[in-house]
Amino acid sequence: MTESTTLLSPLQTAQRLPYAALVDGIIRLLADDFVQVPERLVQPLAGGGSLFVMPAVDKEVAITKLISFTPANAELTHHGRRLPAIQGDVVVFDIASGERRLILDGPTVTARRTAAVSLLAAQRLAPNPHGPLLIVGAGVQGRAHLEAFAGGLAIRQVMIASRSAASAEALVQHALSLGLQACVVQDANAVLADCPLAVTCTPASGVVLNTRPRPDAFLAAVGAFTPAMAELGAGLCRHFAENGSVFVDTADAHHEAGDLLQAGLDVRRFATLADVIRQGIKAPSGPVLFKSCGWAGWDLAAARTALGA
Repeated sequence: MTESTTLLSPLQTAQRLPYAALVDGIIRLLADDFVQVPERLVQPLAGGGSLFVMPAVDKEVAITKLISFTPANAELTHHGRRLPAIQGDVVVFDIASGERRLILDGPTVTARRTAAVSLLAAQRLAPNPHGPLLIVGAGVQGRAHLEAFAGGLAIRQVMIASRSAASAEALVQHALSLGLQACVVQDANAVLADCPLAVTCTPASGVVLNTRPRPDAFLAAVGAFTPAMAELGAGLCRHFAENGSVFVDTADAHHEAGDLLQAGLDVRRFATLADVIRQGIKAPSGPVLFKSCGWAGWDLAAARTALGA
């Protein structure tokens, strides 16, 4: 590593990526015609994991996120340690000099930029952005979405559903520390009608929501990012498409959004977050589903934010 390279810990990475600044960075990136994002490489690994290689560039910065995704880590220990499902780095290069500028903690970038994308979508598209907020999944993404929505929207109450009672209770305690009212709920479907805001951020190993949403609902689904994965029931997805609106984070969702693809929906007809920003699309009437699959452009926005660009 050269002296010009700054290696950031998870905490240092998070400190460089406050949610308000990250949302602004995403907006600027979506308006930048010089951004180029090749299709990511996903290499299946033995044991059910995957290796992700995700490059992106603009006029001044080039980045590559290199991460491993090992879903079995949620259930297993390795040599007595429980490891995160996502591990790796985001390497940031200066285009003019070719030097490495930063090495960011990959899981921290993934968590914060994903939550910031959901927050931006909610700020622009949620018919009723005041909550209560339902979070399904109490892992890293659940915590990131809690923090992002608590800071970026006027929510006061949050409900947490998780297959892990300990994780759900820990996230409730974190919500209380942020000044929110919070509780654990056993059945996410039973309270969906009480929550105009909802986020699903599970490992997407099975459907977690399938009941009808409120007419003023906004639901961000972030757990599934391959055609074989799904968190939402097919009927629920079709309900949003037929009675409200569906938006996707990027055009890559056309072949990655398992929830929508398994529901038999033509994903290409749904507007992207770039369409929302560039065309000034306002919150529509009826329930809104925002399907997020991830994109190296979001990592580039995080890198630019971390550099102060």
